[in-house]
Amino acid sequence: MAQVGIFVGTVYGNALMVAEEAEAILTKQGHQVKLFEEGTLEAWQYYRSHYALVITSTTGQGNLPDSIAPLFEAIREHVGYQPELRYGVIALGDSSYDHFCGGGRAFDALLQEQGATRIGERLEIDAIEQPEPEVVSGPWVQQWSTLLN
Repeated sequence: MAQVGIFVGTVYGNALMVAEEAEAILTKQGHQVKLFEEGTLEAWQYYRSHYALVITSTTGQGNLPDSIAPLFEAIREHVGYQPELRYGVIALGDSSYDHFCGGGRAFDALLQEQGATRIGERLEIDAIEQPEPEVVSGPWVQQWSTLLN
């Protein structure tokens, strides 16, 4: 089964809750999973040859939460081209704001620029429509895990 690093960006805990649920689902399906509440570049580099799942909320004007912004900057500044990376993104946001899911979209765009391969579609969860994000993320994670080698 696959090795998956889950990298979380959260402010109020919803993204962490989604990540913990994803960790449980992936582990139950036999994958080796490690969750990073404040991921480091060193941890990211390890999962470049495995799988990364980015689960992040959005703050302010489409910004990443403080718990994941340093990782994003480190990847942008120090990693460069990473075609071996296979990843997924779950973006949490609130459609009443102009930059809905901006954090997750920015992370996805950076990884695409760096040549990484997204596995499946990016999941965007709207807090307005879905107050319990794990209801939407659970089935997505189950489907996503079937795409892992």
